[in-house]
Amino acid sequence: MNSQATARNVRVTPRKARLVADLIRGQNVVRAMALLSTLRNRAAEPVMKVLQSALANADQLHPDADVDNFRITKAFINEARTLKRFRARAMGRASGIKKRSSHITLEIGD
Repeated sequence: MNSQATARNVRVTPRKARLVADLIRGQNVVRAMALLSTLRNRAAEPVMKVLQSALANADQLHPDADVDNFRITKAFINEARTLKRFRARAMGRASGIKKRSSHITLEIGD
């Protein structure tokens, strides 16, 4: 009884979001939600929303299952599109800025 949720094109860098995903991978859902609510990392909020969405999906697919017994079986962050911007520099030059985005996927199960 697995259920998953995905958030696409979230404007947080994959490298920073992976730190949050590594913390909650394999955890109990209730414990992971408590951990995410206390983290000060900016990536914790979108990961929490995806976790809540996965819980809602699990509740829809398996209404008789106990949500407290679910664990996070898979948590991975893939790189999404990158916004390319530039910043003006000295002597008429410009340097590039890459604003990275992420695809966040969580799967929960027994």
